[in-house]
Amino acid sequence: MQPVILAGGTGSRLWPLSRELYPKQVISLTGELSLLQTTVQRVAALEGASAPIIVVGEEHRFMTKNQIEDLQIADAFHILLEPFGKNTAPAICGAAAYVLNQGRGEDVLLVLPADHLIIKTEAFARAVKEAAVLARQGRIVTFGIVPDHPETGYGYIARGQGSEVTGFVEKPDQALAEQYLALGNYLWNSGMFAFTAEVLFEEMALHAPEIVASMTEAVHRGRPDGVFFRFDGAAMTSCPSDSIDYALMEKTSRAAVVEADIGWSDIGSWRALWEVADKDGNGNAVRGDVLLEDVHNSLIRSEHTLVAAVGLRDTMVVETADAVLVAPMDRSQDVKSIVTRLKKEKRGEFHVHRTVHRPWGSYTTLEVYDRFQIKRITVKPGERLSLQMHHHRHEHWVVVSGTAKVQKGDETILLKEDEATYIPSCTVHRLENPGVIPLELIEVQIGSYLGEDDIVRFDDQYGRQQKEQG
Repeated sequence: MQPVILAGGTGSRLWPLSRELYPKQVISLTGELSLLQTTVQRVAALEGASAPIIVVGEEHRFMTKNQIEDLQIADAFHILLEPFGKNTAPAICGAAAYVLNQGRGEDVLLVLPADHLIIKTEAFARAVKEAAVLARQGRIVTFGIVPDHPETGYGYIARGQGSEVTGFVEKPDQALAEQYLALGNYLWNSGMFAFTAEVLFEEMALHAPEIVASMTEAVHRGRPDGVFFRFDGAAMTSCPSDSIDYALMEKTSRAAVVEADIGWSDIGSWRALWEVADKDGNGNAVRGDVLLEDVHNSLIRSEHTLVAAVGLRDTMVVETADAVLVAPMDRSQDVKSIVTRLKKEKRGEFHVHRTVHRPWGSYTTLEVYDRFQIKRITVKPGERLSLQMHHHRHEHWVVVSGTAKVQKGDETILLKEDEATYIPSCTVHRLENPGVIPLELIEVQIGSYLGEDDIVRFDDQYGRQQKEQG
């Protein structure tokens, strides 16, 4: 069995915690580990599972790699990089083409989103075994979740006798959802699948030949880079953007469904998170530095500072360093409209947090003004930034902890705690951590333009292109 984990998307309904460059799947929502990490753990525990394949966008590749390596459970893994998102059908087809290219067409692909919660892991393993049997019989298998309430946020699968599928239906209104629940033969569409690579390609070639052609070419012309494999961007340009449901599942005659009572949630909104979270005696899901007085059935989450609430009912409050969300719980689906407005107005809050993760570590923006800004930079042991130069800004570095190796023009110096250096504009420079503990320093930038795109990169050990920031 070949697990394929789809790790694209941003989870806009979980703003302000989820951002374009810090998506839902890499966030710790229900425990210490991220949703991506718990998904990798889940498939690693399956009997006969191969090293996982993770399909992810270029901009999330290092964060994905680091999170998987932090688990220290996967001896090997493959990360397939999409140059741009084209929805689930091309992503799945690309993974299948990658497996076929290795001569493993009879392998059962277990396709799982990276951002779902599954509580009943033993029941999940049993459902996977059942799905694998059907997949080896030539079926395109989907996992249908046994509903426990009339949910309007999910699509539904109409089930016939046994594993037969009689139809897929869109997200219903409340009355129709109640009818589906009463009928008993409707299951939530989980977005999880199982099929052999060969069968998927046969059916996709029949119902979505343009996607097959584009993704076959994208793999054929793709290139490996360590644990990464890049789909060819030119080949993907003409690929239609479509979901696997529209492209295949609603058209194929080989669909089958496995009923899965596995404690599943897609955590698609703050209300969905509240439903699965541990709660106090008043029904509140609380995380972080929070003080409550007469608050009931609410979700209160603090990431950076004290949040105090009085007299709230059925309300969600989410605080991050640069944004606070307050809304009635029953309006949780409408958070996406806020993200749409932020994006339209070109505000940075939809794109990044104040802390931005890089392959070498991270930086946090502490203060921003017209001609200067202050950042805290953290460099992991043994890592280094690219050899670079800035046209418009000067930089002052003060080491807070650890040791910094600084290349500045033709000079190389070592800085320890409470030592500093100055990098004039147009000076070629590089920062490195040669020590065994994280390097922490404060950077003060001064200049007429302080954007992250003011960088000329001469050398980079992470293979980043000139257009990539940071």
